[in-house]
Amino acid sequence: MTTTITTIAETSVAVAASMRGGTKDYGTGDAAVRALDGIDVDIAAAEFTAIMGPSGSGKSTLLHTLAGLDRLTAGLSTIGDTVITSLSEDKVTQVRRDKIGFVFQAFNLIPALTARENITLPLDISGRPVDPAWFDEIIGILGLADRLTHLPAELSGGQQQRVAVARALVARPELIFADEPSGNLDSRSGAELLGFMQRAVKEFGQTIVMVTHDPSAASYADRVLFLADGRIVDQMREPSAERVLDRMKEMGH
Repeated sequence: MTTTITTIAETSVAVAASMRGGTKDYGTGDAAVRALDGIDVDIAAAEFTAIMGPSGSGKSTLLHTLAGLDRLTAGLSTIGDTVITSLSEDKVTQVRRDKIGFVFQAFNLIPALTARENITLPLDISGRPVDPAWFDEIIGILGLADRLTHLPAELSGGQQQRVAVARALVARPELIFADEPSGNLDSRSGAELLGFMQRAVKEFGQTIVMVTHDPSAASYADRVLFLADGRIVDQMREPSAERVLDRMKEMGH
C-alpha cells in the first residue's frame, strides 16, 4: 500500500530543510547502486522527524545528503532558504557549521578534551561565545553538571552520548541530524536521550531529523518517514512503537 505524501509546503508550515528529485548513485557501470531514487521531501521546522526503512533502503544516505555531508548525484537540497547543492565544499561546510548540529551513534568525542571542552568545541571553532544560561540549562537537563571536567574515557556510554547531544545543542543550530543516536545505549539511557530530544523540539522549537531502525525510538517523533529502495513510500503522524513495527513488517523488515 502506498500513501500519498503531503508536502509541508501545502500546510504553510516553515520548512527547515527540503529535497526535490534527490538522486544518489554510488559506483559506476555494472557496479552502480542507486541509494536515493528521486526523493521529494520537506522537513518541517520545530518538528521531530524519524526516518525508517529496511537495511539498505537509503536512510543514512538521505540524512547525509540533506545535511550536506554527502552530495546528491542529481536534484536539489536546501537548508532553510539556502540551496546547498549548488554551493562549493567550503560554503557547504560553513552552512553546516552555522546551522546544523550532529549526533552520531559513534560519539565522536575528542579524547584529550574534557566534557565541557567537547561540548563548546563547535562554538570555539567558529569563534562564537557560549551563552552561559543556555549552556547551564542544557547541562542541567542532561544531568552532566558533575561530569564537565571528566575526559570521555572517564564517562559511561550514556554520559558520552549526552555530551554529544549537548555539543549538538549548545550552538542553538537550526537543525539537528541524528543517526541512530540511541543505538549504543542501554534501554534506560536511550529512553532518557530520546525523551530529551523530544523535549527540545516541544519546548525549545528545535528541529530534529533522526535515522533509526528501532520502532520504540521512532515513537518519540512527530512524524515517521518510511523508505524502501531509495524512495519515500509512506509516512506516519503521532506514531506508536506498535504501529511503526506493524508498518515495518508490511515492508518485509
